[in-house]
Amino acid sequence: MNRRTACLAALFATMSPQSVFAGDGPVTVFAAASTQSALDDINVAFTKSTTIKVAATYGGSSTLMQQIEKGASADVFVSADMDWMDYGIEKKVINEETCIYLLGNRLVLIAQKDSKLGNVKIGPGFNLAQLVGDGRIATGDVRTVPVGMYAKKALEKLGSWDAVAAKFTMTENVRAALELVAGGEAPLGIVYATDAKVEPRVKIIGTFPAGSHPAIVYPIAETSTAKPEAVSYLSYLHSAAARAVFDKYGFFFLNRQIACR
Repeated sequence: MNRRTACLAALFATMSPQSVFAGDGPVTVFAAASTQSALDDINVAFTKSTTIKVAATYGGSSTLMQQIEKGASADVFVSADMDWMDYGIEKKVINEETCIYLLGNRLVLIAQKDSKLGNVKIGPGFNLAQLVGDGRIATGDVRTVPVGMYAKKALEKLGSWDAVAAKFTMTENVRAALELVAGGEAPLGIVYATDAKVEPRVKIIGTFPAGSHPAIVYPIAETSTAKPEAVSYLSYLHSAAARAVFDKYGFFFLNRQIACR
């Protein structure tokens, strides 16, 4: 554990949710769409515990970061990858000293619940193009949205990308891709395991090997203009109560608190 990590860990360990009291307005959280179900529950519990209200906005990490860069009022940023957190740090709209990796996730292939497709093994040479046939595959924009970026990297690693690239329907965030499959507009989708878990209209038919793409991590940080209450909110995200909610929704905590840089 480096010095920065140790300092941050010590800070979060000594801060209790009750140590910061509600100010003039809510803590404004900009968070990756895939965290919505878990954070909605956590935010209610946080407010009940501290009386500090939370205003949450969910979307693609790229879209949210661009809004922050343009001056949107936000206190906390929860990203679905490190690229957009790095971008915010470089643009000096994120307080780098508060940035810590919090969660992990898995990348999965989904189909509608009543699809005739059964479980498939995803590995080198995986013929996704043949599997989808004349249909479309929904995922986030592979150029900017983390889930799409992970999907493209995985398919490139497996040698499948070139054959299937033209069959993708790309969305602005992972929940939009999930809805395309759930609603029957796309027979297949690539989303996070946590998204599939909360949508009863879909099923997981395959899981991408962890080594086929960069580790899916969720860094959290204060913005450079964050209210003091943001410290208490970040502290709560590390609490046992929050961890239980994240576990319920299929996220996994990283083994130790790790500073982003």
